[in-house]
Amino acid sequence: MTRALELARKGRGLVSPGPLVGCVIVDKFGEVVGEGFYVFEEVKHAETIALAQAGDRALGGTAYVSLEPHAHHGRTSPCTDALISAGIKRVVAPIQDLNPNVSGRGFEHLRAAGVEVQTGLLEEEAARVNEAYLHYMRTGRPFVHLKLAVTLDGKIATRTKDSRWVTGPESLKRVHELRQQYDAILIGIGTALTDDPLLTDRSTLNRRRSLIRVILDDRLEIRDDSNLVSTAQHFPLVVFGNKEANPSKVRELEQKGVEVISNTDRDVNALLHELGRRFVVSLLVEGGAEVAGAFFDARQVNKVTFFIAPKVVGGREATTAVGGLGVERMKDALKLEHVEVTQHGDDIEVTGYPIIEE
Repeated sequence: MTRALELARKGRGLVSPGPLVGCVIVDKFGEVVGEGFYVFEEVKHAETIALAQAGDRALGGTAYVSLEPHAHHGRTSPCTDALISAGIKRVVAPIQDLNPNVSGRGFEHLRAAGVEVQTGLLEEEAARVNEAYLHYMRTGRPFVHLKLAVTLDGKIATRTKDSRWVTGPESLKRVHELRQQYDAILIGIGTALTDDPLLTDRSTLNRRRSLIRVILDDRLEIRDDSNLVSTAQHFPLVVFGNKEANPSKVRELEQKGVEVISNTDRDVNALLHELGRRFVVSLLVEGGAEVAGAFFDARQVNKVTFFIAPKVVGGREATTAVGGLGVERMKDALKLEHVEVTQHGDDIEVTGYPIIEE
């Protein structure tokens, strides 16, 4: 199962809006005879690829699959049919697929055909591999991963708004690896005006869908000659702002390939609903401070990563990492669990999951 999850991860950036799936076929003598992982464009699912490798040796064997096999006719024939036809006697899958077309039906079909089904093995690890997909299936909204680069004193820019670069090259490389795994990336207009970023995925890793660049721009202040607008014909750019405030600006932006969507109150929930409607499964929020504060205040952050540089900026007017309202009492501060700490050059990456208290 560990190998099946490892195979599933090989599909990062290549499966959205589908799930990451890996499969290992073990014959009746306990030898691995087939492996496969799902890539959207190749159509074939992990199970069918692994079964093709295994051939006749799959008869009487066990399939270790990172997610419940599907039993419906979609872009491919049911994977359960393929497993049954190959003579697989046992299927081990840690978690159920939450897609309503699949959920529970795959297991039911296998059991009805006399195949032994075991669930729960490495359940937590499997759910983590498909955290974005499972969240999207539960809510219809993208999984939100908020990423910030900060100094030891919690600053993301100096008092003159200089923010290049807070962290070192090793952390920047890691950030682009993160971008490759997400469907969309989001910043506020303040960061767009100050940094004039491209917001592209420069990881050099393959990806299936173009990274959608999302800007929160209430008054439509984005510059026509910015890197973002200038590249909108090649890389998708979506601006959430007040279309009624400046109709002529909307027309100019749309002529340059920018999609403008009305969102006048920086309503995080409405924004996530709109992105979910467009099959954006995962969203990387990169700042700045007020955007981070808006997502934290709305309690719409599913994962947090801080890259901490061994620097001290100081200054009352230097920009603090998270704006917004915040909490009044320390006991109400958002707490993280499942925290992982990794070093990148001189920088430290701290990643964790907000504890959602009922």
